[in-house]
Amino acid sequence: MKRLRFMHAADLHLDSPFKGMSALPERVRERIRESTFESLKELVGLAIQEQVDFVLISGDVYDLSDRSLRAQIRFQKALEQLAGQGIPTYIIHGNHDPEDGRAAKLVWPAGVHFFACDQVQTMTVEKADRGVIAQIHGISYRTAAVTDNLALHFKAGQADACQIGLLHTNVDGDPGHDNYAPCSKQDLLAAGMHYWALGHVHTRNVLQEQPAIVYPGNLQGRSIRETGPRGCYIVEMSEDGRAELTFHALDRVRWFQERLSIAGIQTEQELKDRLGERLERVRSEADGRDAVVRLVLEGRGASHDLLRKGRALQELTAELRLDEEERSRFVWVESIEDRTASELDLAVMLQEKSFLGDLLRYSAALRADSAALEGFAREALSALQSLPQAAGDPAAAEPERLREWLRAAEELAADLLSAEGGWPG
Repeated sequence: MKRLRFMHAADLHLDSPFKGMSALPERVRERIRESTFESLKELVGLAIQEQVDFVLISGDVYDLSDRSLRAQIRFQKALEQLAGQGIPTYIIHGNHDPEDGRAAKLVWPAGVHFFACDQVQTMTVEKADRGVIAQIHGISYRTAAVTDNLALHFKAGQADACQIGLLHTNVDGDPGHDNYAPCSKQDLLAAGMHYWALGHVHTRNVLQEQPAIVYPGNLQGRSIRETGPRGCYIVEMSEDGRAELTFHALDRVRWFQERLSIAGIQTEQELKDRLGERLERVRSEADGRDAVVRLVLEGRGASHDLLRKGRALQELTAELRLDEEERSRFVWVESIEDRTASELDLAVMLQEKSFLGDLLRYSAALRADSAALEGFAREALSALQSLPQAAGDPAAAEPERLREWLRAAEELAADLLSAEGGWPG
């Protein structure tokens, strides 16, 4: 087997609408809307710089099956640049851009291959000076919701060439993503590939190093749920089939969620200064990119009451945003969440012989027992399922989210009941 180098990317979601951003100032909104295209430019530049043998894109090139014309033209131009440097590109369709989606009739450059959806196809990659260096096996989605285990149809080819599987899938039922083309890690191992180039899961994850089973994550974060660096992997395959992965951040707008305790903050000026310091830290960590941040205020302190007066929180948010509108690189405040509480000594209240003391002890017991907490949440939240706006099962939320809700309820109950003296028993 010959040494080779390739790029593995997935989930470009070109021309994502970034829902909920319509009220932003035009300059900020356009920079965010253009970020998926700017990340694509970064991808092309990196592939050329690294002189990769080929580029793999593991599905969801576009954000919608009714893909926009401008997204298709921008993608065509990007692949033309790669082809002009002798770099072929191999692509599969995922659930966001299935084959039955509406597509423009464009001419794609030589060296670009879109895998079909009716069966696993095999493409042999040959270089003039090295001969056959790899065989790439891939299959696209015909429709948006593929529920078949496509991994079972993959089979390794030439023993002396690197075997690569290209698949958009949910391995072992990742709960954070739709369970499309579900398979197990064992299904992937049975196919005999040296490298599995996966897509669909937006958080990068190396499920196994040898043979390599890899999610590169999406190219550009699109919401507060997709914080931190986003990009692709440059993969070096050795003669013995081992993969050395190097992650490269390609995102142009980075998302952050920052927590700030109000403990010790006494005045509006102190709060404003602390928030300003946190925004500057985000600016530094964004490393020259634009950034979007959600600020979460938490803890107990004197400024809790300040935040509840009039429109203090909304006005503070507006002023922080105003300062960022004209910056060359902005740190946009997506929102400020108030999870603070008044100054109470819960440790003392926990020992009280009162209704509040009993409540706090019960809450502490639930936090320590995940099974009990899940059962409590299922009973307490069951009524929400009858509401028209209910989406999914709130009680099926992750344990950490349930503990967060429990903490918020505990803080609220302590604030309300302490004002009534805790209802002595």
